[in-house]
Amino acid sequence: MFIETEATPNPATLKFLPGQDVMGARGTADFTHAEAAARSPLAESLFRLNGVARVFLGADFVTVTKADTAEWQELRPVVLGTIMEHAMAGHPVLLGEDDADESEDTDPADAEIVAQIKELLDTRVRPAVAGDGGDIVFRGFREGVVKLRMQGACSGCPSSRATLKHGVENMLRHYVPEVLSVEQVEA
Repeated sequence: MFIETEATPNPATLKFLPGQDVMGARGTADFTHAEAAARSPLAESLFRLNGVARVFLGADFVTVTKADTAEWQELRPVVLGTIMEHAMAGHPVLLGEDDADESEDTDPADAEIVAQIKELLDTRVRPAVAGDGGDIVFRGFREGVVKLRMQGACSGCPSSRATLKHGVENMLRHYVPEVLSVEQVEA
């Protein structure tokens, strides 16, 4: 098994590509700390490594964010080994169903606008963000304000605010005139 690594726009995060499904069509999973990783044997194993601060599981990749005190030169090889061991052992990536809170703050009267926003996010934004080792999740739309949550490499990335304001907001405002602004929300 050969695992490729890619840099992301976030210097604290590397993207690991094992050449096989990680989450597949199940979506994504973002673990912001070790205690949250109890439902993922892979994330638990990664958090046991000294210097791992965050783990994000995508369709066919894993992004790992290092702690400020860690160096990629030392951490990268042990992350590679951990991902490889997990894949070779055939352990599940997640245990049970993903029970993350996926509630959205929307007005039922805005259902058509919300559908347009989600379609644009799914077709134009999410593929690009996944290419950088992250994801963007719709969390709500009220009074012209779209609420999005950045995950993986995009969470805490120095350029994430610019991506939201200059990229996503401008694109949504262009195609959906009812959109006035975009705000980033935390889990």
